[in-house]
Amino acid sequence: MASVKWLDTIEAIGKEFLGFQMTTSYRYTQVKGEPGEPVTLIRVRALMGPPGIPDTATRGRLVTAGTHLITGRAWAGRMGISRVEVSVDGGSGWSDATLGEQVSTFSWRPWSFEWNAVPGRHTLSVRATDTDENVQPIKQFWNAQGMGNNMAQQVRVLVE
Repeated sequence: MASVKWLDTIEAIGKEFLGFQMTTSYRYTQVKGEPGEPVTLIRVRALMGPPGIPDTATRGRLVTAGTHLITGRAWAGRMGISRVEVSVDGGSGWSDATLGEQVSTFSWRPWSFEWNAVPGRHTLSVRATDTDENVQPIKQFWNAQGMGNNMAQQVRVLVE
Protein backbone atom coordinates (compact mmCIF):
# COMPACT_ATOMS: atom_id res chain seq x y z
CA MET A 1 0.00 0.00 0.00
CA ALA A 2 2.77 2.46 0.87
CA SER A 3 5.18 1.51 -1.94
CA VAL A 4 2.99 0.67 -4.91
CA LYS A 5 5.52 2.31 -7.22
CA TRP A 6 7.57 -0.89 -6.88
CA LEU A 7 4.63 -3.16 -7.79
CA ASP A 8 5.13 -5.00 -11.08
CA THR A 9 2.80 -8.02 -10.77
CA ILE A 10 -0.25 -9.16 -8.82
CA GLU A 11 -1.08 -12.82 -8.31
CA ALA A 12 -4.59 -13.93 -7.26
CA ILE A 13 -4.63 -17.01 -5.03
CA GLY A 14 -7.57 -19.18 -4.03
CA LYS A 15 -6.82 -19.37 -0.32
CA GLU A 16 -5.91 -17.17 2.62
CA PHE A 17 -2.44 -15.67 2.26
CA LEU A 18 -0.18 -16.86 5.10
CA GLY A 19 2.79 -14.51 4.72
CA PHE A 20 4.77 -13.12 7.67
CA GLN A 21 2.67 -9.98 8.16
CA MET A 22 -0.61 -11.92 8.11
CA THR A 23 0.50 -14.64 10.54
CA THR A 24 2.74 -12.62 12.85
CA SER A 25 2.53 -8.83 12.49
CA TYR A 26 -1.01 -7.74 11.61
CA ARG A 27 -2.66 -9.17 14.72
CA TYR A 28 -4.26 -7.88 17.91
CA THR A 29 -2.25 -9.48 20.71
CA GLN A 30 -2.04 -8.73 24.42
CA VAL A 31 1.17 -10.70 25.05
CA LYS A 32 4.14 -11.06 22.72
CA GLY A 33 4.18 -14.52 21.14
CA GLU A 34 0.45 -15.30 21.40
CA PRO A 35 -1.35 -15.74 18.05
CA GLY A 36 -4.01 -13.08 18.74
CA GLU A 37 -6.79 -12.02 16.39
CA PRO A 38 -6.04 -11.03 12.79
CA VAL A 39 -6.48 -7.42 11.75
CA THR A 40 -9.18 -7.61 9.10
CA LEU A 41 -10.77 -4.13 9.06
CA ILE A 42 -9.64 -0.56 9.34
CA ARG A 43 -11.32 0.81 12.45
CA VAL A 44 -13.56 3.85 12.20
CA ARG A 45 -11.80 7.20 12.50
CA ALA A 46 -12.37 10.91 11.99
CA LEU A 47 -9.71 13.56 11.59
CA MET A 48 -9.99 17.34 11.68
CA GLY A 49 -8.08 20.20 10.19
CA PRO A 50 -7.89 22.23 13.42
CA PRO A 51 -8.65 25.95 13.28
CA GLY A 52 -6.23 28.77 14.00
CA ILE A 53 -2.48 29.04 14.02
CA PRO A 54 -0.23 26.21 15.28
CA ASP A 55 1.83 26.97 18.39
CA THR A 56 5.00 24.91 17.99
CA ALA A 57 6.05 25.14 21.65
CA THR A 58 2.79 23.73 23.04
CA ARG A 59 1.62 21.71 20.02
CA GLY A 60 -1.70 23.50 20.47
CA ARG A 61 -3.52 26.05 18.35
CA LEU A 62 -4.10 29.78 18.79
CA VAL A 63 -7.57 30.96 17.76
CA THR A 64 -9.42 34.26 17.86
CA ALA A 65 -12.84 34.40 19.55
CA GLY A 66 -15.80 34.05 17.20
CA THR A 67 -17.23 31.58 14.74
CA HIS A 68 -14.88 29.06 13.10
CA LEU A 69 -15.72 26.34 10.61
CA ILE A 70 -13.94 23.12 11.57
CA THR A 71 -13.71 20.61 8.75
CA GLY A 72 -12.35 17.10 8.36
CA ARG A 73 -12.83 13.63 6.98
CA ALA A 74 -14.02 10.32 8.40
CA TRP A 75 -13.40 6.78 7.17
CA ALA A 76 -14.18 3.21 8.19
CA GLY A 77 -12.52 0.96 5.64
CA ARG A 78 -15.25 -0.97 3.85
CA MET A 79 -18.09 0.47 5.96
CA GLY A 80 -19.85 3.79 5.64
CA ILE A 81 -19.83 6.67 8.10
CA SER A 82 -23.16 7.29 9.82
CA ARG A 83 -22.15 10.05 12.26
CA VAL A 84 -19.35 12.43 13.22
CA GLU A 85 -19.35 14.25 16.56
CA VAL A 86 -17.28 17.15 17.84
CA SER A 87 -16.55 18.09 21.43
CA VAL A 88 -15.15 21.49 22.41
CA ASP A 89 -14.55 20.54 26.06
CA GLY A 90 -12.32 17.49 25.84
CA GLY A 91 -15.02 14.87 25.36
CA SER A 92 -17.53 15.79 28.09
CA GLY A 93 -20.24 16.85 25.65
CA TRP A 94 -20.66 15.94 22.00
CA SER A 95 -22.46 17.71 19.13
CA ASP A 96 -23.23 16.31 15.70
CA ALA A 97 -21.20 17.58 12.78
CA THR A 98 -22.76 18.08 9.36
CA LEU A 99 -21.89 15.17 7.07
CA GLY A 100 -20.96 15.71 3.44
CA GLU A 101 -21.70 13.26 0.65
CA GLN A 102 -20.28 9.74 0.97
CA VAL A 103 -19.03 9.26 -2.60
CA SER A 104 -18.46 5.54 -2.02
CA THR A 105 -18.28 3.19 0.95
CA PHE A 106 -14.51 3.12 0.53
CA SER A 107 -13.95 6.89 0.47
CA TRP A 108 -13.30 9.39 3.23
CA ARG A 109 -16.53 11.24 4.06
CA PRO A 110 -16.28 15.00 4.54
CA TRP A 111 -17.78 16.68 7.59
CA SER A 112 -17.98 20.20 9.03
CA PHE A 113 -18.82 21.83 12.34
CA GLU A 114 -19.44 25.49 13.17
CA TRP A 115 -17.76 26.39 16.47
CA ASN A 116 -18.48 29.59 18.39
CA ALA A 117 -15.10 29.94 20.11
CA VAL A 118 -15.18 31.79 23.43
CA PRO A 119 -12.01 32.96 25.22
CA GLY A 120 -10.22 30.34 27.27
CA ARG A 121 -8.53 26.98 26.91
CA HIS A 122 -10.41 24.25 25.07
CA THR A 123 -9.75 20.74 23.83
CA LEU A 124 -11.37 20.01 20.49
CA SER A 125 -12.14 16.33 19.91
CA VAL A 126 -13.68 14.51 16.98
CA ARG A 127 -15.00 10.97 16.72
CA ALA A 128 -16.89 9.01 14.07
CA THR A 129 -19.41 6.19 14.07
CA ASP A 130 -19.59 3.66 11.23
CA THR A 131 -22.69 2.06 9.73
CA ASP A 132 -22.31 -0.93 12.10
CA GLU A 133 -22.48 1.51 15.07
CA ASN A 134 -18.78 1.13 16.00
CA VAL A 135 -17.75 4.38 17.71
CA GLN A 136 -14.22 5.75 17.65
CA PRO A 137 -12.86 5.44 21.22
CA ILE A 138 -11.82 8.34 23.44
CA LYS A 139 -9.05 6.26 25.00
CA GLN A 140 -7.14 3.77 22.87
CA PHE A 141 -7.30 0.10 23.78
CA TRP A 142 -3.87 -1.38 24.31
CA ASN A 143 -2.35 -4.24 22.33
CA ALA A 144 1.22 -5.50 22.08
CA GLN A 145 1.66 -4.56 18.40
CA GLY A 146 -0.01 -1.15 18.59
CA MET A 147 -2.40 -2.19 15.83
CA GLY A 148 -5.74 -0.53 15.16
CA ASN A 149 -4.92 2.86 16.66
CA ASN A 150 -8.03 4.94 16.07
CA MET A 151 -8.33 7.02 19.23
CA ALA A 152 -10.38 10.21 18.82
CA GLN A 153 -8.22 13.10 17.67
CA GLN A 154 -7.78 15.82 20.29
CA VAL A 155 -6.31 19.29 19.78
CA ARG A 156 -5.70 21.83 22.54
CA VAL A 157 -6.79 25.34 21.60
CA LEU A 158 -6.24 28.70 23.28
CA VAL A 159 -8.91 31.23 22.30
CA GLU A 160 -7.98 34.89 22.86
